[in-house]
Amino acid sequence: MSFIYSKKSRYPISYLLIGCVGLLFGMTACQEDKITTAKEPYKFVAPSNFPEPTYTFYNNEITKEGFELGKKLFFDPILSVDESTSCSSCHKQSFSFADLPSNPFSIGISGLVGTRNAPSLANLAFMQEFFWDGGVTHLDFVPINAIENPVEMGEGIAAVIAKIKNAPEYPALFQAAFKTTEINMPLLMDALAQFMLLMVSNHSKYDAHLQGEANLTEQELKGLRLFDEHCEHCHAGILFTNQAYFNNGIDSVFSDSGRARISANPLDIGKFKVPSLRNVAVTAPYMHNAKFFTLEEVLEHYSDGLVNSATLASELIQANGNLGIPLSASEKEAIIAFLKTLTDHEFLNNPIFFEK
Repeated sequence: MSFIYSKKSRYPISYLLIGCVGLLFGMTACQEDKITTAKEPYKFVAPSNFPEPTYTFYNNEITKEGFELGKKLFFDPILSVDESTSCSSCHKQSFSFADLPSNPFSIGISGLVGTRNAPSLANLAFMQEFFWDGGVTHLDFVPINAIENPVEMGEGIAAVIAKIKNAPEYPALFQAAFKTTEINMPLLMDALAQFMLLMVSNHSKYDAHLQGEANLTEQELKGLRLFDEHCEHCHAGILFTNQAYFNNGIDSVFSDSGRARISANPLDIGKFKVPSLRNVAVTAPYMHNAKFFTLEEVLEHYSDGLVNSATLASELIQANGNLGIPLSASEKEAIIAFLKTLTDHEFLNNPIFFEK
């Protein structure tokens, strides 16, 4: 269920309504700001205050049957070489489809441990690039990376397709979803994409505040003002990410070169994609290398813990040359209070994503 806005605004509709009073032409604008609700759970509806989705729906329209097939595949360890690991092994709904806090690095086949923290899967329909280094530019190709990764699932696509063809339940599910007896890699990826595309998170307390349906506390409003002042440049807009790549001062020596692994540009060494902060309170640990386990540690890093290096983001260098974002203890507390308003409990508990 998604609310529909008529404007891409970060301001509450109540504020917009106040702005309309007294304006002759404002009556029409106000009427257009009314929120409507999508009642079809298997239909993708982009919240109107979100950017345009990046996904190419024209060749993979979501259906109930396609979504259900994608869900079955998402939870099925048949995708891994030893049938021990599924997508859901590292992406848990109650943690915004990030990994368990006890798994700073995801655990794959044979107990092998990865090198990066598994990110949230919320709002993938609006992302331009995927993974911490942006190494994939279309959602359909995201699962292939996990399936073929020697640490995560370690399986070949041809072997996966063969196993699915021989599994008694899948042929009928593919027939229902795609009206064909064919089972192949593109249809497998389409089904998984349909499941992930409906992971739209826009029902947090902050969203209700924007709709004029909830009030933030004074502490949360203070945090919002501080966030807009100090954090919004990178965690921009309604998605709370500008989808760019920055070196945020985690280290000065990089065992993981980040974006440079994709771009082959030395100026990208140590840069990683700015993550969305939606549901950030439930997605610990933080950073690509899971260095911090609490939001308090994250803000302490940005105020006093930055490490300088050649590619450090200029936004984290003050005019006097000092590193970091000056924040008092009370300001950090307020920002964290605001960040917690981004938790979308409806999304975290939406039964359409439950494993059957």
